[in-house]
Amino acid sequence: MNHPIKLIVGLGNPGPDYTRTRHNAGFWLADAIADDLRCAFNIEKSFFGSVAKARFEGEQIYLAKPQTFMNRSGQCVGALARFYKLVPEEILVLHDELDLMPGQVKVKQGGGHAGHNGLRDIQAALGSANFWRLRLGIGHPRTLKLAQEVADFVLHPPRREDQQAIDDCLTRCRAVTPLFLKGEFVRATEQLHRDNPP
Repeated sequence: MNHPIKLIVGLGNPGPDYTRTRHNAGFWLADAIADDLRCAFNIEKSFFGSVAKARFEGEQIYLAKPQTFMNRSGQCVGALARFYKLVPEEILVLHDELDLMPGQVKVKQGGGHAGHNGLRDIQAALGSANFWRLRLGIGHPRTLKLAQEVADFVLHPPRREDQQAIDDCLTRCRAVTPLFLKGEFVRATEQLHRDNPP
């Protein structure tokens, strides 16, 4: 039984210094989806984040951007899940992914966190890894032939051609968001994976 997605969480770091950095790709997509659903984010201190509420086909949907810094993302997700009585299977987390090239995206449910501190904290807060992830490729300094360390790389803006590829990827993700909200994960996954650049 597929649960439709009720909570979409974009991961990133709060504050203007981080707005354009690779680690904030999840925030970029969350903002775009909020535009599509015609809802606005407001800081909600009790949820440790910015929260937007929307209706989709008569159902209440929540979007969130944790404002705690990446490694404490679980505070926001855990608080929302408890308050709105959401199971992990109803949560979609949007996050940057080093193991995918810029412009690529992968859908995944469950599994490990691959060293991503935001995912690690959400997993701990929910006591489960069964939430869905939209893994937004930002590339890796090695595969992009850059000399940066990973920690430095994720906290810098993408190069122009990489940003273009990521923006194209976000457009594709926006197009399938209604499928996630209907619980049509197979269709959403097939469409996204099929259109991945080589």
